[in-house]
Amino acid sequence: MSGVARRIVHGLLGRITVGRLTVVEDGMETVFGAGDGPRAVVHVRDAAAWPWLLKGSSGLGESYARGYWDTPDLTALIRIAARNTHELDEVRRRLGPIREPFQRLRSARSTQTQSKKDIARHYDLGNDLFELMLDPTMMYSSAYFAEPGMSLEDASLAKLELVSSKLALGPQDHVLEIGTGWGGFAVHAAKTTGCRVTTTTISREQHDWAARRIREEGVEDRVELLLQDYRTLEGSYDKLVSIEMIEAVGWRDFGTFFARCSDLLKPDGTMLLQAITMDDRAYAVEKASKSFIRTYVFPNGCLPSNEVIAKALRRHTDLRMVGLQDLTPHYAETLHHWRLNAEAAAGRLDALGYDERFRRIWRLYLAYCEAGFAERRIAVVQSVLAKPAWRAELPDVAAVRHLHATAG
Repeated sequence: MSGVARRIVHGLLGRITVGRLTVVEDGMETVFGAGDGPRAVVHVRDAAAWPWLLKGSSGLGESYARGYWDTPDLTALIRIAARNTHELDEVRRRLGPIREPFQRLRSARSTQTQSKKDIARHYDLGNDLFELMLDPTMMYSSAYFAEPGMSLEDASLAKLELVSSKLALGPQDHVLEIGTGWGGFAVHAAKTTGCRVTTTTISREQHDWAARRIREEGVEDRVELLLQDYRTLEGSYDKLVSIEMIEAVGWRDFGTFFARCSDLLKPDGTMLLQAITMDDRAYAVEKASKSFIRTYVFPNGCLPSNEVIAKALRRHTDLRMVGLQDLTPHYAETLHHWRLNAEAAAGRLDALGYDERFRRIWRLYLAYCEAGFAERRIAVVQSVLAKPAWRAELPDVAAVRHLHATAG
């Protein structure tokens, strides 16, 4: 079985045209590709790896979690894969119409109960994990490296300033945030702009952390924290912020999400959406796939595409897009920082009960995403969406960048 699988995988690796991959097994080296691009070395520790590698990215993840293979540079390995998948992408696109009915059967609409379970499987893994991996702002989303050499913390603060600036937040505003995280945006916006913030999460761990942070920062009079699903929210708000929460909504509920956001905004309101997106042409294939990320890290998650967002806005809201900024390179750098932080804290994570298998899965997850952004297999964008009565102007991003530089 392993021998047959090895021959098949070797045949596939023989199609590498960009980059160079060296596979080392039983002291023997086999080199695939020789062109320009990333270079990586894989050490096969157990022949049981080969059958797993025929199962796509989920098999890649499971075989790595079991220690069947290793590499000194996971990111380079994934970048090689990303640059050599054009033929496979085309085959998968052609199979899209055939797979569609099975995807629909496998992916029911996400109920509030299921959403809470899915969120708990990722965000309730323990605040210690995220505290060791993230910077002191506890922002678990792309930072904004406005100037060269910025620290991760400064870049996270720059991102928060960018959000506040695009929405022109001030003391007159009541802002709704869907997806509290650990309270980073709510606290920062209340302290720096004087606005009122109502923020909601369905993660118990995040809620408890954010509640303590709001008290310690002395903004309880300006920040209301809810433990509530976005579908049950009520009220009317001047501005709305959602930073990388839409990925947890599920592909069958994007319309519901945007409709609710639109209904919660005043007639002249605006919304800042930061979203991880995939290529429009990959969406039909990837939206319900049994990928490594969906299987091991974000159960039932789904990245929208720009086209999907545009269609949802058109069909379910009266919102229009008035601003769009690509932050993709910033996310690759952000993930690189997170990965280094996690590696530096490996001993402490082990002592806290995050065993070797867990750490390997998360090491691969962080490298997988870093490579995805670096190769633009995935992207991250900030969109400003406005209601029909909005008549203001968006700030100049270059001016905002200068503000960050002078403030630093």
